Amino acid sequence: MRRKHYQNYLEAEVMAANPLQLVRLLYRGALDSITAARRHLRLGEIRARSVAITKAMAIVTELARSLDAESSAELSHNLVELYGYVQSLLLEANVRQSDPPLAEAEKLLSTLLEAWEYCAQKDDGGAGHASEASLEGEPASCAS
Repeated sequence: MRRKHYQNYLEAEVMAANPLQLVRLLYRGALDSITAARRHLRLGEIRARSVAITKAMAIVTELARSLDAESSAELSHNLVELYGYVQSLLLEANVRQSDPPLAEAEKLLSTLLEAWEYCAQKDDGGAGHASEASLEGEPASCAS
């Protein structure tokens, strides 16, 4: 029952989200899956770990596919490269049943989410605090 309420909430959040919010939801989903994979790895739950990593990989693939190379070719290219690297870390973690690649992928995606949170804060006219961490310089583009 609780899961159904969460699914309904998530569906409503996705349906009401603008493109910037959707990207943030995808990052959170990938990070949640990586966190779950790390937990399953510690507990020796091979199948659950693999499912969580596969979900994170699918989300990162979707993030890469959603890039608009026409509006910002250099940024899109750099993100595609970074997403490819994250994919390779996730694959390595799954094959080797190893935590360090998961930790690195989690750190990279968390940093990217911070940048998107900064863009959302900027887009909202500076209202609210997206992140306590300060970013070194502004992102290349916060266009949605």
